[in-house]
Amino acid sequence: MTRHTLWILLTLGMMWQDPVLPAQQAIELVLPTSAPPRVVFGAERLGKALNEKGYSARIVTSSHPGRARRILLEPDQACKEDQESFRILRRADGDYQIVGGPSGLLYGSVELARRIRQCGDLPAQLDIEDRPAFKMRGVCIGLQLPSILPGRLTYEYPITPDNFPFFYDKDLWVEYLDFLLDHRFNTLYLWNGHPFASLVKVDEYPYALEVTDEVYQMNQQTYRFIAQEADKRGIWVIQMFYNILVSKPFAERHGISTQHRQPNDLVSDYNRRSIAKFIETYPNVGLLVCLGEALSGQANQELWMRQTIIPAVKEGISRLGLKQEPPVIVRAHAVSDMKALMTAALQGYRNLYTMAKYNGESLTTDEPRGQWQQVHLDLSRIGSTHVVNIHLLSNLEPFRYGATEFIRRCVLACRDRLGAKGVHLYPLAYWDWPNSPDKVRPRLRQYKRDWIWFEAWGRYLWQPQPDPKEDRRYWIDRLAEFYGDNEAGELILSAYNDAGLCAPILLRRFGITDGNRQTFSLGMFLDQLVDPAPYGPVSGLWEWYAPPGERLDQYVQREWTGQGHDGETPIRAIEQTQQLAADAVAAIDKAAGLVKRNQQEFERLRNDIHCISLVTQYYAQKVMAAMGVLRNRYSHDPNDLKAAAMHLARSIEVYKELADRTAQTYLYANSLQTGHRRIPIRGWKDDRPYYYHWQQMLPLYEQELAGFQTGSAMPIGKATGSPMPKLTAVDFQLLSEHAQTYQIKVGERPFADRNYAILQMAEVLDGLVGIRFSHDAGKEGRLAPVRLEAARPVKILVGYFDEDRDIWARPPDPEIDAEAARHGSAGPVIRNALQIEGCPAVHVYVFSFEAGSITFDPHCKGSYLILGVIPADTELPSYDAGLPPGRR
Repeated sequence: MTRHTLWILLTLGMMWQDPVLPAQQAIELVLPTSAPPRVVFGAERLGKALNEKGYSARIVTSSHPGRARRILLEPDQACKEDQESFRILRRADGDYQIVGGPSGLLYGSVELARRIRQCGDLPAQLDIEDRPAFKMRGVCIGLQLPSILPGRLTYEYPITPDNFPFFYDKDLWVEYLDFLLDHRFNTLYLWNGHPFASLVKVDEYPYALEVTDEVYQMNQQTYRFIAQEADKRGIWVIQMFYNILVSKPFAERHGISTQHRQPNDLVSDYNRRSIAKFIETYPNVGLLVCLGEALSGQANQELWMRQTIIPAVKEGISRLGLKQEPPVIVRAHAVSDMKALMTAALQGYRNLYTMAKYNGESLTTDEPRGQWQQVHLDLSRIGSTHVVNIHLLSNLEPFRYGATEFIRRCVLACRDRLGAKGVHLYPLAYWDWPNSPDKVRPRLRQYKRDWIWFEAWGRYLWQPQPDPKEDRRYWIDRLAEFYGDNEAGELILSAYNDAGLCAPILLRRFGITDGNRQTFSLGMFLDQLVDPAPYGPVSGLWEWYAPPGERLDQYVQREWTGQGHDGETPIRAIEQTQQLAADAVAAIDKAAGLVKRNQQEFERLRNDIHCISLVTQYYAQKVMAAMGVLRNRYSHDPNDLKAAAMHLARSIEVYKELADRTAQTYLYANSLQTGHRRIPIRGWKDDRPYYYHWQQMLPLYEQELAGFQTGSAMPIGKATGSPMPKLTAVDFQLLSEHAQTYQIKVGERPFADRNYAILQMAEVLDGLVGIRFSHDAGKEGRLAPVRLEAARPVKILVGYFDEDRDIWARPPDPEIDAEAARHGSAGPVIRNALQIEGCPAVHVYVFSFEAGSITFDPHCKGSYLILGVIPADTELPSYDAGLPPGRR
């Protein structure tokens, strides 16, 4: 159809979708005087689109009607509370008008530019209004690394070219920030444990800087560049930091640790001055405060917030001469009672936002419920802005994810079930940003590989309830544009949506934890399915982050006793995910012959869909094997174990194919490669990261099968008694003056200031060298960390008392204490290991350390025991010694 014909149809009053005007040479983009940078930037983006279509666009601040066609960008003074809404219309005089706040004018300009590119010219008829559903729509980047730096603790990563070369790549930042603007994200969170010592110099503590002067100058220049470029695109940069940390040079100068569990005057003054200086230096950058993981205890966290963080922020804004309090976001992570903390903090600072995780550190459901749902609702009702954190996505690693419909439902859940006004989104391989896990040279950029992940969240955070047919058409068109064929786009969308439900369903029903200590795609050992208790299962995974249903042991018990079943059962989960995976594979294979563009990327996506299917098949066989073992506990029928062995063997066959598929396509399964990884096995071997790839795990699963088939490793419940010889002690030097060594044996006193004696103990502990200290100091929170030195890598055996009272220290929670989790087991190795006069039962945990100087800090108030130091290569199978408590 010619344009001449089109104008005839319009004259006759006939309807025409998205008509366009013919290009004319000159067009003026009229901006208000002293327009903010983001308005100017939006006009520049719009002018570029016009020039591509044959116009000669120029930006002016004054113009007269009739001299040239005009697009007027006009501030809306009535939209103070709605800065991002906009209206675009073609007026009766032929001029175009974009109305909104500064961000609204930016978004309106970008939207009009998109329509010009889509239809080839300015639309002849146009009158639209739009606004976002969510106030804060953010993504994050980690200035963190897959492994811990030598000589450092968890989260300690100075910002340097060696650690983060991408940080200094301005072209990359411009490309990525443009990408965020295209998808209407308006916040960018930068995560780092203690960024201040890389970004500011504190006059009172000049030695605290932990980068060279040259790098410091580069950091300041780059950081300001990022903040300015982000602001032009309507993006608010927010700096996250953990507490309590100090820089390594500062710690060495004062002879203290770099991480602190409670405040003191020195670390408080240093942090207060650092934060104030940061605010003064980077006035447009916000703060995201994590009151942990080192900082522990509700009282300590409230004190730190009131006496360090808030005064620092106030001092910073006072230096800037600001009259209004800028928002400060407080993260709920590691805080036991966030509502109480916020109630206290709001007395000193009113403009506090809150943040809490969505499905923990995974993506499992669009129906969050229970206690964690209530935490979100309580925070959302404080009266400020509550942000939901889509955190880490541990169960989705390392594969591509584009289940657009599930993402949309999750966005709705954030708003409707959790009361959120904002969402904070992680990339799919957070610890290795900006690189993807693919085994490709040059490395793929995550925001390019995972474009549909980011685009789906951005689209639905703006509007989570589009017309279903239009929404499906949108995604088919986007995928058709990318892969060059409409039918292929439809099939690929189906594959994405089906495959994307498999990991969420399987983890919530069979996993140990939502946390990143479990690498879901690497599988699980049979024992972890049969008896998860020793591995630190997190009940919130199935109680909060899943629909109602049954765990594996519950299901088998009810089957055996003839009871009815409730909700999502293990069998239902296996059947559903196998069908979803099969449908996804069928769709992606059918699309293969239709793809005309980006063929290599399609083959990588196709491989991912097949890998997700293999992971699903593997879990189906492993779960069936576990059911056979659990059933045998009731039936004592050897046929149940024979069936279990058959399913276990089939799981190996599937896993071999998975290992083969990933051998040449993936560098790793999990982007975090530290000892913190515990499920299926500790991700560390021979002093380096290991067990992060399927090829490395396959021999262990083959060994498991061989043991099961010969009867030497049947996980038919945990042993009672002593399943191993006595442990061998390692020589060490005790450095702590407040402690003393003693021999672990019956009749000895495990505390320095109590006469409580050991009445019975697990035989394996007999003869080890323990360390005792004051019980009173422990229960009163005055006990200093224990320091020792060993010439070889060791494991330290620590006893925790099984009683929920403040006088006893609690085992570290690996979900909120990554540093402790890096060293320690998630659950006890020996349960009911000692009977001590007048005391509760004692469970023994194991913590691993490298050779050299060692500091053991329980990171909490309360008394505990150190029961021995043994070689690091000692194998410690979990068992129950069966000893009763010492209290009569």
